[in-house]
Amino acid sequence: MPRLGKLEAAVMDVLWSADGALTVRDVLEKMPPQRNLAYTTVMTVLSNLHRKGMVVREPAGRAYNYRPTVSREGAAAASLREILDAADDPRSVLLYFAETASEEESTVLRDGLARRDSLS
Repeated sequence: MPRLGKLEAAVMDVLWSADGALTVRDVLEKMPPQRNLAYTTVMTVLSNLHRKGMVVREPAGRAYNYRPTVSREGAAAASLREILDAADDPRSVLLYFAETASEEESTVLRDGLARRDSLS
């Protein structure tokens, strides 16, 4: 999964928070006003996200409707996978994470591993 720049991440946040597909205008209207973005800037970001495979677009008249191809959770998990794959010692990274995880996070991890093991 490609890394996202700050503006790409902000646009993806808008798409992930939406109930359905959005046009460029819809995304622009939902962006924080302090960003003060041009329509063409948002259009370029969405085109880049489409090229990267992060969004699909469907014709909607003379425009496109955009929707994410991956969930927020899926994107976060892919980023973690990328970090582990790039690490010289992924085992140490995982162990460090486990040592710093909260009790709730530890429980979630244990439950997830148990569920995975039961499917095998």
